[in-house]
Amino acid sequence: MQAFSHIRDLYKPIQPAVPATGEAVSYVELLPCPALQPYIYCYWQLKTNAPATEPFPYRVVADGCMDIFFEPGNPAETWVMGIADAYTEFPLTGDFQYAGIRFLPGIFPQLYHLSAETLTGRTENLRHIDPQLADTLVHRCAGIQHPEAMCLLLDEIFLSLIAAKTISPDGRFYDALDLILRHSGTIQVEKEVQTGISPRQLRRLFGQYIGDTPKAFSSIVRFQRILQAKPSSRSLRESKLFFDAGYYDQSHFIREFRRFYGQTPGQAWGR
Repeated sequence: MQAFSHIRDLYKPIQPAVPATGEAVSYVELLPCPALQPYIYCYWQLKTNAPATEPFPYRVVADGCMDIFFEPGNPAETWVMGIADAYTEFPLTGDFQYAGIRFLPGIFPQLYHLSAETLTGRTENLRHIDPQLADTLVHRCAGIQHPEAMCLLLDEIFLSLIAAKTISPDGRFYDALDLILRHSGTIQVEKEVQTGISPRQLRRLFGQYIGDTPKAFSSIVRFQRILQAKPSSRSLRESKLFFDAGYYDQSHFIREFRRFYGQTPGQAWGR
C-alpha cells in the first residue's frame, strides 16, 4: 500500500456539478473510510428527486480514473468504465438512481490483474469481470436512497473485497505517476520522467495500469488542474493560467478543454 497511499494527496479528479434544475436531479460524492482511501477516491450517487419530464444529459469529463457504476436493484445495470481521452455523455431518461465507485488511477487493473487497455474508451458489464461483486452491489444496495447509508454499505463491501486481493504495486509505474502528478501534468514525459526504464517500457506500464500513454494521461492531469483552480473566463484571459498549465496558447487550451469537458471554458464557467 505504501507505493500508492499518497496518490490521493497529489490528485483530486473532479467531475462537474450537476446544474441546478429545480433539484430534480442531484449528484453527491462521499469519502470512503480511511482504510479504503488509498484505493478509492470517492463514492458517488446520481439520482432523480422528482419525476423527470425530459431526458437528462449527464456529462462525464476526462479524469484519468476508472469507475464502477450500477443501478441498485437492477441486475442489467452494473458497469465498469475505463479511462477516456474525451468527455462522455449519457442521456438518462425517466426516474433513475445510479451509484458509483471511482478508483484512483491504476488501482482497478491491479485488483483484477487485467490490462487497463482492454477497457480504454468503453464500458464493460461488471458481470464479465466479477459476477459476484455485481450481484452483491445490485442486491445489497437495493432500496437504499440515503447517500451516507450507501457509503457505509460500500465500505463494508470493498473492505472485504480488497482484503481478499493480492496487490503487488510496480514501483517503476508509481515513480512515474508520482512525477507526473507532482508536476500537474506539465512535465515532458519521455524526456523528464527518469525511472530507470525506456520510454517504450514506460508506455507499456501506463497501458497496463492506466489504459493510455503517459503523455495522454499527463494531458488529463493538466486539464484537471485547471478544473481544480476554478478560474473565471476573465481570469483565464488576464492571468494566462493556461500558459502556466503547459498549454502552447489559448486556442490549444480551448481545443483540449472542449475535448475533455464537452464545452468551451466560456460555456462551462460563463463569460
